[in-house]
Amino acid sequence: MSKAIGKTYAQQFQEVFNSLSWSRNSGQTWTDFVLMSACSISNAVDKAMFEQREQMYMRTIQDYTKEELDRMAHLLVLTVLALEENPEQDFLGDMYAALGMLNKRIGQVFTPYPIAKSMALSLCGNLAEEIKQKGCFRIYDCCCGAGALLIAFANAAREKGVNYQRDVYFVAQDVDFVMAMACYISLSLLGCRGHVIVGNSLAPEPPPRENIWYMPMNAIQNLSEGLYLSN
Repeated sequence: MSKAIGKTYAQQFQEVFNSLSWSRNSGQTWTDFVLMSACSISNAVDKAMFEQREQMYMRTIQDYTKEELDRMAHLLVLTVLALEENPEQDFLGDMYAALGMLNKRIGQVFTPYPIAKSMALSLCGNLAEEIKQKGCFRIYDCCCGAGALLIAFANAAREKGVNYQRDVYFVAQDVDFVMAMACYISLSLLGCRGHVIVGNSLAPEPPPRENIWYMPMNAIQNLSEGLYLSN
């Protein structure tokens, strides 16, 4: 698929999204988009949660026509293409803000990507040496939003000559399901290994299994410790 003449992937994304939202609440449209996309990614590999997430997916698509579902799929394709063209961005976070859906009443703001990149670079000082000693570097963002810091860390690690898809394990968490799923989609598309947790990072109990979303790279590298077995 090539770009529409003179239009960026971001512009195309906004046009397609707005065509879906003219007759319904834009916040619900966004929620449905990230839910469908996340379930589609998860269900390709996470057999333990396949049935539950397939039911979530099927319930959601009932509110859309076939043409609208094609547009939803097109939004995911545009996300893939945007990140392929330029992985140095929080594409879904930027789209969420550009579409005017940030909830400023509750103080919802996203860290600009350049700031996230600067923070990520500061964490990569001895990254290669730590990986050499420990075999893997684990990074955790307890309030990940759409994932800007972890996306930036993946890119910073790559710049340092580190294979982040193999040698870094990413853990993201957010109490907001929609934000957590946006993060899950982006990290999955970038080929990160790890998981995203939906829930309060201050909760005393560990999250239930249904709140943990494992990225496809876990299964591809056969490093999922049995979580992706089909039986």
